[in-house]
Amino acid sequence: MKNIIEVKNLNFGFDNKNLILKNLNLSVPKGAIYGFLGANGAGKSTTIRLIMGLLNDDLGAVKVFNKNVSETYPQALQHIGSLIDYPAFYDHLSGYDNLKIVCTIKKINDEMINEILETVGLSHAKNIKMKKYSLGMKQRLAIGLALIGNPDLLVLDEPVNGLDPNGMLEVRELLIKLNKEKGVTIFISSHLLSEVEKMVTHLGIISQGKMMFEGS
Repeated sequence: MKNIIEVKNLNFGFDNKNLILKNLNLSVPKGAIYGFLGANGAGKSTTIRLIMGLLNDDLGAVKVFNKNVSETYPQALQHIGSLIDYPAFYDHLSGYDNLKIVCTIKKINDEMINEILETVGLSHAKNIKMKKYSLGMKQRLAIGLALIGNPDLLVLDEPVNGLDPNGMLEVRELLIKLNKEKGVTIFISSHLLSEVEKMVTHLGIISQGKMMFEGS
């Protein structure tokens, strides 16, 4: 499989007169860290929701794992970890217990929790209550939530938004580590060029619903 995500000639709007996405094309190669860059309101989140099957792609323009999204979901979600909206943590519970709840809901063995906490650099804080976590720690735990089930693809919408420079560094180093050591393909949207350029292998730039550039 050459491309994990393939979008061809995608037009989308909530009515025919006002299209949010206009003839959008993008390709995310297997093993890439793909930066999806654009200003707020450019169409990034709408594209991500179509990729995740949260909005209907009636024309079959979006393929994930070489299959139309409309035909493969929700089964395909077993191979995808996502961070689209900031997750609702239980502040009175520890980081470990927050992950355990998700394992229970997904009916996944919780043996992987310690490995995930090690991966995201939070083993030392696994028994600390969430309300004592910094923003950077919470964001790394959120990515840990997305890693439950060992996904082949991570889809992250503005994962460094609102973080201070140190928090951004922590998340950036984590994503590069996941890509290099675990072989996870990562699709990351952002409006911060200076941050994205430090980690991506491929880049797509969207403006007013149109793809302006795509390349390595």
